[in-house]
Amino acid sequence: MRSELTNGVPIEVARPGDGEPSQGLVLCPDIMGLRPLFDTMVQRLADENGWVVVAPEPFAGREAMPLEERLGWIGNFDDDDVLATLVAAADATGQAQVGLLGFCMGGMWALKGASTGRFHRAVSFYGMIRMPAQWQSPTQVDAFDLATRPGACPALELVGSEDPWVPAADAAALADAGSEVVVYPGADHGFVHDPDRPAHRRDDAADAWARAITFLNQP
Repeated sequence: MRSELTNGVPIEVARPGDGEPSQGLVLCPDIMGLRPLFDTMVQRLADENGWVVVAPEPFAGREAMPLEERLGWIGNFDDDDVLATLVAAADATGQAQVGLLGFCMGGMWALKGASTGRFHRAVSFYGMIRMPAQWQSPTQVDAFDLATRPGACPALELVGSEDPWVPAADAAALADAGSEVVVYPGADHGFVHDPDRPAHRRDDAADAWARAITFLNQP
């Protein structure tokens, strides 16, 4: 169900079909934002896990922007604004305990959101640990810096060994700093969340999903 936050950001909201929810989840979509793929995912996660799931639109007001322009626009994001939206999305679940999960660019935001104090755990599917050079700006810092900040919640990074957006050295640094990192040999960027992508790997995707759900269900 579409709704919006008090700051006007569109969100997709799903509640479990039966019983009282056990916790909340904020889901950060990839660079292409809310679309039927994520509408279905939000409802599936709610039904299968008994969660209230809220997914905010990352390009609010720019939903029609094509991919090429989005790739060039990311440097205009402001960490403070995006993290405030994620916290507002957490509050919109109505739950005290809320997890955070994201894909690609959304995975980068999930790592950054670990620093807010609002989330109990954060899962990043191939999120950028350090800002790619073309996205660097004065209003954004590396996800590594926020995910490893004292007081940040536990974080899990799930990434392929052949991912050009997440260098092996970055994944190793995040693991050395105390986060849980799982590397899938031979997997490229985007191997989990969209079965229609050429990079999709069914068995690795199933394993990554299982790890993410187990991680988020911990206290």
